[in-house]
Formats: sequence, structure tokens, C-alpha cells
Amino acid sequence: MNFDFETLVHSNRLILVDFHAPWCGPCRAMMPMLDEVQAELGDLLHLEKINVDEQTPLAVQQRVMGVPTLILFRQGKELWRHAGDISKAALLQAIREAQQATA
Repeated sequence: MNFDFETLVHSNRLILVDFHAPWCGPCRAMMPMLDEVQAELGDLLHLEKINVDEQTPLAVQQRVMGVPTLILFRQGKELWRHAGDISKAALLQAIREAQQATA
């Protein structure tokens, strides 16, 4: 692993972690949308993509049971979790709600 996950999720910024796998069709389909959300929100959100095949111990530690799984963190706290496909509108709404809850 080339980063420290614990340090990352303890950030003051919102951290969206995308647990995915290269063989997962919905994961591949969601990647461009996730990149768009990251671009739209800029410094408000950091997107970290984690391949569960390469980071299995981390996926187990985070209780990822299927892919794609999105988890939103701030200051070490899990604020939101979603397993499966999600629309851009629903993801943006979840991020807005998490932002307001931690403001």
C-alpha cells in the first residue's frame, strides 16, 4: 500500500473511498461519474480508489462485503456507506448531507 489509510481518513476534508475491483462491471461503469463528482467538488472532497484484489486486508478491515462499496469519512469517522451502483444525484446528496452534519 503506497499510502496510510488511517491518516487519510482522519483528514478534515471529506474522504470518499471507492472499494472496487477490475472485474466488476458496475465498478467500471461508475468510475467516470466518481471522477466527475471529484472534479465538481474540488477541495471539498478527496476521492480514493482502492482495488479490493490488491488491498484485501484493508477491505476486510473496513467490512467491505461486495463491490462497489463507497464509504465517506471525515476526521476518522464513517459518515455514510453505500454498496452497489448509485446515481450521481444520490451520491451528491449523500455528500451534501455529510458536509452539513459535520460542519
